[in-house]
Amino acid sequence: MTVRPHWFLPTGGDGRTLVDRHAYGPNDGRRAAGVRAPDIEYLAQIAKAAEHLGFEAVLTPTGTWCEDAWLTTAALAQHTERLKFLVAFRPGLLSPTLAAQMAATYQRVTRGRLLLNVVTGGDSAEQQRFGDHLDHDRRYERTDEFLSVVRGVWRGEPYDFDGRHYQVRGGLTALPPDPVPQLFFGGSSPAAGPVAARHADVYLTWGEPPARVKEKADWIRSLAEREGREVRFGIRLHTLSRDSSAEAWSTANRLLDDLDSGTIAAAQAALGRSESVGQRRMLELHGGSRDRLEIHPNLWAGVGLVRGGAGTALVGSHAQVADLIEEYHALGIEHFVLSGYPHLEEAYWFGEGVLPELAARGLLERAVPDGGAPLPVAGGR
Repeated sequence: MTVRPHWFLPTGGDGRTLVDRHAYGPNDGRRAAGVRAPDIEYLAQIAKAAEHLGFEAVLTPTGTWCEDAWLTTAALAQHTERLKFLVAFRPGLLSPTLAAQMAATYQRVTRGRLLLNVVTGGDSAEQQRFGDHLDHDRRYERTDEFLSVVRGVWRGEPYDFDGRHYQVRGGLTALPPDPVPQLFFGGSSPAAGPVAARHADVYLTWGEPPARVKEKADWIRSLAEREGREVRFGIRLHTLSRDSSAEAWSTANRLLDDLDSGTIAAAQAALGRSESVGQRRMLELHGGSRDRLEIHPNLWAGVGLVRGGAGTALVGSHAQVADLIEEYHALGIEHFVLSGYPHLEEAYWFGEGVLPELAARGLLERAVPDGGAPLPVAGGR
């Protein structure tokens, strides 16, 4: 098992600050310095950089404050050749048979470059913006049925399903996807675990200290074994890698300097209303305080002071960041879905600094020489 690196497309905008201006920033028309709109030209720069540097795929988020992931990545597929797209979507917002058809079409149009990130949703207010009024546990119940229908319809023959949330008669994808997209799925609640065990190809967790990640992976692994399945594992993290540890931490501290106490308090109040168990675990890592944000050697919880979802970052020299990746990898983590502010520059810092370090340790299948395409790297299997 080798490390499989992925990057992130900031379809809600990018910049040199952690503040999510849509949700927590001042709403008085002022524009923060260095903000970059998520237009197709800028996103194409990031996608091309990720492909050139040797990332396997890019995650594209879903929600109110970002562009639609399906449409955006379909456009970006025309600007890239090998890069895969990890498209996040919410099962309750479209028909499972339609989603299966969309995925099959996407695979043909992109020649097999689709991965799917299933996001059940942990914020009722956000769900209700889209007309979804189910509570937390019923959303996972619906996701379970949704994915059963999708996999059934992908068989290429009429499929019937009679559940609490979906009733399908003769569901069919006339031309099934080839290959079938891998399903990435996350969730930390008791309602989420069994769904992951039954359907996920890759269980994706947010970045917590390795001991807590191991506990979660062991939990999912045991549930999957009861289902007669094996699940692979991935982790979602930010990264801030530099030529020296001092330079990396200086940059992290500068990101904190941009945050005032009012912005942090507003963000923590908003995030605290989430029903997501994973979000609650993120908040527990720092408790809303700037103190003791290094929660494990070279794992920094500063991002989570103002950002929802993944709230931790790998911070340090290239070798130190590689050390922590290797520590997670030893626990069975295969997929590393990474991001950084700004996403274009940080892709290069990681791609030119950490990826060669991982390749030298035999943890990557491919390395990227200067100015060239990815080449095979021996070992690491």
